Amino acid sequence: MSLQKAKRIIKTGKEFIGTPYVFGAEPGRTDRFDCSSFVQYVYGEHGNILPRTSRQQYLVGKPVPFASVRRGDLLFFATPKRAKLKGIQRIGHVAIFIGNNSILHTSRVEKKVAIASLNPYWRKKLIGARRVVE
Repeated sequence: MSLQKAKRIIKTGKEFIGTPYVFGAEPGRTDRFDCSSFVQYVYGEHGNILPRTSRQQYLVGKPVPFASVRRGDLLFFATPKRAKLKGIQRIGHVAIFIGNNSILHTSRVEKKVAIASLNPYWRKKLIGARRVVE
């Protein structure tokens, strides 16, 4: 992903900081999000059409080793409810990597769109990363 495009995607996402988290939020709504509807909306605003759920989003783009993650890449996590499942069924959360060991996302933890540190909570739950935009 070009650095400029990543910056634009992140800027769009930051415009929604504070927007409430609602599990199962309808796609296209901007008054509430869940993790994957947030990612789907923000990327869609920049012409990148992504599927609706975090597990479907994990199948898009190309895998990136965590050591090579760049701003704008998607990070995928296990959630407590899914931790014991296998394969992509473990994925229960997606976030946008914004650099400086931080993610932009919405979750049950923050209850709204927010910037969070990967350490220590999210780092332990990290499953993988994907580059969905070149």
